[in-house]
Amino acid sequence: MSSVWNERAEAYRQSEAHREGEDLDLLVEWAAGGRTALDVATGGGHVARRLREAGLQVVSSDPAPAMQPDVVCRAEDLPFADGSFDVVACRLAGHHFTNVLAALREMARVSGDRVLVVDNLYMGEAREEADHLRDPSHVRNYTVDEWRELYSGAGLHIEDLRTFDKELEVEPWLARSGCAGDDAARVRALLGDQIREGWTSLDRIALKGRKS
Repeated sequence: MSSVWNERAEAYRQSEAHREGEDLDLLVEWAAGGRTALDVATGGGHVARRLREAGLQVVSSDPAPAMQPDVVCRAEDLPFADGSFDVVACRLAGHHFTNVLAALREMARVSGDRVLVVDNLYMGEAREEADHLRDPSHVRNYTVDEWRELYSGAGLHIEDLRTFDKELEVEPWLARSGCAGDDAARVRALLGDQIREGWTSLDRIALKGRKS
């Protein structure tokens, strides 16, 4: 699957939808006071960039070499010692993980303090089908309650939890994953009246946790 992300790397580096956002600003706020950070599944590198701008020493990781991470690895297999980083952050990647609980446990293991996650929320089976059709690397979005259970299962206490609406322009969203033709038409049909004037809205969650 990393070969797919190698092909998409530049599109995600340039993506306006990923470069900025209320959720990204919140991660920077939550990371304040930390000296070292790990950006898990860095993708276009936007979390790492913002945390470095905020003065943290950041290591980025990703399974796709073309994303230009400092360390090439899966979130489920982080090659770092216990408690290596003050802050471990992961933005918009959990829904791609084969075993999200295993990944979260790894993030908790290598964190000495905080684990920060942002991801899209479950919005029904039609939306899940659309997400998977648009991008076959999509595994699943989770509900707020499921995220609470995941944090608990990783030995993390949720200190803060926020939800957001995220507006996305549909055609660039489809293009980033190479979804076109009949597949793109089916995605538009599945979203139905969730598309208005070329835009759709996602529900997003941000969680700040510490070790219990």
